[in-house]
Amino acid sequence: MILQETYTLANGIEIPKMGLGTWLIDKADAEKAVKDAVKIGYRHIDTAQDYFNEAEVAAGIKACGVSRNEIFLTTKLSARYKSYQDSVAAIDGSLQLMGLDYVDLMIIHSPQPWDKFGQSDRFFKGNQDAWRALEDAQKAGKIRAIGLSNFQQQDIDNILKSCSVAPVVNQILAHVTNTPHELITYSQDKGLLVEAYSPIGHGELFKNSQLVQMAKKYGVSVPQLCIRYTLQLDLLPIPKTANPEHMKNNADVDFEISNEDMTALKGMEKIKDYGDASKFPVYQ
Repeated sequence: MILQETYTLANGIEIPKMGLGTWLIDKADAEKAVKDAVKIGYRHIDTAQDYFNEAEVAAGIKACGVSRNEIFLTTKLSARYKSYQDSVAAIDGSLQLMGLDYVDLMIIHSPQPWDKFGQSDRFFKGNQDAWRALEDAQKAGKIRAIGLSNFQQQDIDNILKSCSVAPVVNQILAHVTNTPHELITYSQDKGLLVEAYSPIGHGELFKNSQLVQMAKKYGVSVPQLCIRYTLQLDLLPIPKTANPEHMKNNADVDFEISNEDMTALKGMEKIKDYGDASKFPVYQ
């Protein structure tokens, strides 16, 4: 079962091969979602400062009946923090808000603040300063592993040329119809595990008739096909849901997509419209 399998990060820490995403899960629902996920078998939970549900996610972990050291918890340093002092305060703020001694993974949510996303300024110095804060927090035992999110090649290089601890993950938008193969290969060649958020294209892939037909061929759902696709690319999918039935379905991916079908999936035409999600910078 995929929920019992792990990847090994470059620093030797094991990370479950699939996570539960909690973006856009309201505070009121987040604690129950985490408890439901853990009951089903999930051991990897992904949140962020900018999701505004860290405290509720942590409450779910504390109340789930499984010991803290069996849960891999990721959170993200807000994209707006591009100084050392602000980043130190934000890291400590997350731990205090969650009431935890440590998190398993903390990543810089974006190389650019959200209101500057996609612009020319890559905030190279600010990201190096934020990275130094993560390094110091890791040395202090507050974080077990540190990484990146939404970082392009130049942003990764900027961290690698100045860091004393190398990043171990790059969490990016990656799904059928939008797979940045060059960035994935580059990240992997630099020793980073690539995590795939929105592996079902924020729900838009349900509308793809080719995917619907291929899913029928394998006797699986569209989400199962899409999640299996990311796993066969050696990515770590983080599908988001608060629905226990969807959690179960997402994790039931014990099948193999043929080489021929993988090639077809890799070549599918890119999504042009993410619906309601199109207002978010990462989908523009």
